[in-house]
Amino acid sequence: MKRHSLLLVALLLTLVGYVISAETKTDGKSRTIVFKGATVVDGTGKEPVKADLVVRDGKIESVAVSVAVPEGAEVVDATGKTIIPALISAHSHLGLIKGPKAASANVTEENVRRQLKQYARYGIGTVTSLGADGDFIYKLRDERNNDAGAGARVFTAGLGFGVAGGAPPAAAGLDQVHRPATAEEASAQVNELAKLRPDFVKIWIDDFNGSMPIKMSREVRRAIISEAHKQGLRVAAHVYYISDARELVSEGIDVLAHSIRDQPVDDELVTAMKEKGTFYIATLFLDEAFFAYADQPEWMKGDFFRNALEPGVADLLKPDVFKPKPGSREILQLASRNVKKLHDGGVKIGFGTDSGANPYRVQGFAEHRELQLMVAAGLTPSEAIRAATRTNAELLGVSDRTGTLEPGKQASFLILDDDPLEDIRNTEKIRAVWLDGKLQE
Repeated sequence: MKRHSLLLVALLLTLVGYVISAETKTDGKSRTIVFKGATVVDGTGKEPVKADLVVRDGKIESVAVSVAVPEGAEVVDATGKTIIPALISAHSHLGLIKGPKAASANVTEENVRRQLKQYARYGIGTVTSLGADGDFIYKLRDERNNDAGAGARVFTAGLGFGVAGGAPPAAAGLDQVHRPATAEEASAQVNELAKLRPDFVKIWIDDFNGSMPIKMSREVRRAIISEAHKQGLRVAAHVYYISDARELVSEGIDVLAHSIRDQPVDDELVTAMKEKGTFYIATLFLDEAFFAYADQPEWMKGDFFRNALEPGVADLLKPDVFKPKPGSREILQLASRNVKKLHDGGVKIGFGTDSGANPYRVQGFAEHRELQLMVAAGLTPSEAIRAATRTNAELLGVSDRTGTLEPGKQASFLILDDDPLEDIRNTEKIRAVWLDGKLQE
């Protein structure tokens, strides 16, 4: 399947005059753009429609058939293209990776800005960074939410909560997180974190499938969740075991930020998560990345993947260098079955990849591969796209502003060369990315 270099796409947009309009207005006057003749997949789950999408001043004004072009409007000929909402990641990491290594020293404003631009080029309009952010992230978030700056919008958990001697592993660049020893210390640290106005609180409560010697205690975990909720903050948990998931759901956790990977989920847990409104993020690509590079799959050969790699990472992925993690194939199979059962049971399935936690979880590419893995697990392309758009907007509490292509919402979307409902891999065929009514370079 043909993969497009995003740099080449950007050049083609200029050379072939894809945007057949006046120059971008910078005089402060109102700007209207009409995207003519596309098939619009609006993210709601409704049937796609061939329609004109009208954008005024960064917001969607209408999606309708055969719109009369307003006087002075710019026109984009999108005939034969498909428009979908910009993707939303509810589980990524910013700044940790630079080149072939992950380290807290990499978490600089410059590196985070660079990565936000990469996410945007790959059609991810919003990134939720879960648990390893420097304090400068709040400035970047507020700047971008005020329509300044460039790249994807940001949601952040600031610095998350782990346990001394346990998860998350300090050697993976996660040495700056809070590691409270008591419930009282945990509550105090959450209270201090809340003063920075994070969007979430992140907790690591498991032992990374037995690779860490200690887990977070129930007392500390419950204190974090309780204090976060008192402060009006939602809590997302790094999980692995079904036993932990059951307890977390009963304690009011808002998001399970990884798959349950030790046992099949049962009807009791499905019912509890549905009743509580708990969101579930499967992060299937995380598990695939533990073995896939050893197989040298076809997608590794394409520019869409290779252009997303950090410098030096390609050498680590050579078959004589990369070593698969034992049992990881079976873990992905179980995770895939679990997300399908939870979805079929009515649990809210969000979308994220843990991209950026290490160089193998490739920022931008990972999100498109995650869609493919969700479809392979049994969701339809429409359901997978909805998880990455409308449901994630609900998870983040911004469904009134983004996540679907409806009047009044942010004009953030991808223009694709082919229909992703026919083949989910077509989300990679990006012709253009528009965020808040601005064409991304």
